[in-house]
Amino acid sequence: MSLKVEQVLHMVGGTGETSYASNSRLQEKAIHRTKSVLAIAVVETYEALHPEHMVVVDLGCSSGPNALLVLSHVLSVAAAKFSGTTELQFFLNDLPGNDFNCLFRSLEGFKKRLEGEIGEGLLVPYHVAGVAGSFYGRLFPRASVHLFHSSFCLMWLSQAPEGLKTKHGVPLNKGNIYWTESGLAEVEKAYEEQFRNDFSTFLRSRHMELNVGGRMVLVFVGRRKRTPGHGDLVHLYGLLGEALNSMVLEGIVPEEKVNTFNLPSYGASFEEVESIIHNEGLFDLDRAEIFESSWDPFDEFEDDLHAISKYTRSGKNVANYIRAVMEPLIEHQFGAAILDDLFERYAHGVSKHLLKEKANHTIFLFSLKKKA
Repeated sequence: MSLKVEQVLHMVGGTGETSYASNSRLQEKAIHRTKSVLAIAVVETYEALHPEHMVVVDLGCSSGPNALLVLSHVLSVAAAKFSGTTELQFFLNDLPGNDFNCLFRSLEGFKKRLEGEIGEGLLVPYHVAGVAGSFYGRLFPRASVHLFHSSFCLMWLSQAPEGLKTKHGVPLNKGNIYWTESGLAEVEKAYEEQFRNDFSTFLRSRHMELNVGGRMVLVFVGRRKRTPGHGDLVHLYGLLGEALNSMVLEGIVPEEKVNTFNLPSYGASFEEVESIIHNEGLFDLDRAEIFESSWDPFDEFEDDLHAISKYTRSGKNVANYIRAVMEPLIEHQFGAAILDDLFERYAHGVSKHLLKEKANHTIFLFSLKKKA
C-alpha cells in the first residue's frame, strides 16, 4: 500500500467515546511531566532574544485539550517572566485532516479559565492561529519562529517505508503491520532509513524557520536500546497485528489487506536519535532525558500485583487510545465495519500480555538550541 499519510493520518476528532480528546491521557501525562523543561526553554529563549512578539509553535497539536494545555503552560511562564509589552503568537500545527474546528471552538472557554487561574491583568496578550501541513517540510518563513514544541508526534513517519516489496511486488513484511524482531532484516532497515530521512528533514526545516538562538522541545516515543524491550512499539503494534490476523483466519479480513499494510510509525533507539542530531550539526543538545510511562495511561501503580479485572480494564484503556490514533489508518485500509470487533480483540490481547509482564512506553525528551 502506498500510504499518503498527509491525506489519511489524523487523530479521531470530536469529543465522542472513541475520540482523541477523550483518550489522550497518556499524552497529557507526558506534557505535565515535561512542562518544567518547556518552561526553561521559554524563559531562556525570551531572555536571549527579548522579542517584542514571541512566536511559539506546537507541532502536531491534534484536537483535544492537550494542545491548549501546552498553551496554558507557556502563558503561565510568560505571565511571570515577560515584560508588559511582549505579546505571544501561538501557532497550532497538524495535518489537514485534524479537527481544527473542535479545537478553535474551545478557545473561548479556555481563555475564561485561564483568566481565572492567572488573572486577567497578568495574562500576556496572545493570538492563536492554525497551520495545516506536514512538519516534514517547511511550514513557516525563514527565521520567523522563536520556539517549537512537539509532543508524541515524531514517532510518526511521513509515509510507510519504501522498500517493503521485492522487485516483483511481493510483500516482504507478510503477516505483519510493523517490523518484528523475527522478521526480515530488510524490513527493519527500511523503517530505520525512513525515520532517518524524515527526522533529518524535520531538523533542517526547523533550523531554517527558527531565529538564531531559538529552541525546540521534542517529546516522543522511542526505545532505550537497539534491541526492543517488552514494552516497545514492536510489541504494542505486534498485538494489533495479531488481532488483524485472527480476523484473517476467520475470513473477516482479506489476507492481502494485512500483507500490504505497514504502519507509518517508528520507535527509534536513543542512539539513533542522538546520532542524527549530531550528524546534522544544526542544533546544540541542551538536555536529553528518557522516562517511562505505563501502556495503560490510568495505571499509577509500580507493582504488578493486581486482580484479573484490572488487566481487563487496562487492555480496554490501551485499546481505546490506540484506536483514537489508529482508526483513520485502519479504516482507510480495511473499512469501518471491522473497527469495533478489531479493537475488542486487541483489548483482549493486550490484557493477556499485561498479565505476563508490566509494559511501559519509553519516552524521549530533547531540548535543542539552534546553532549560530
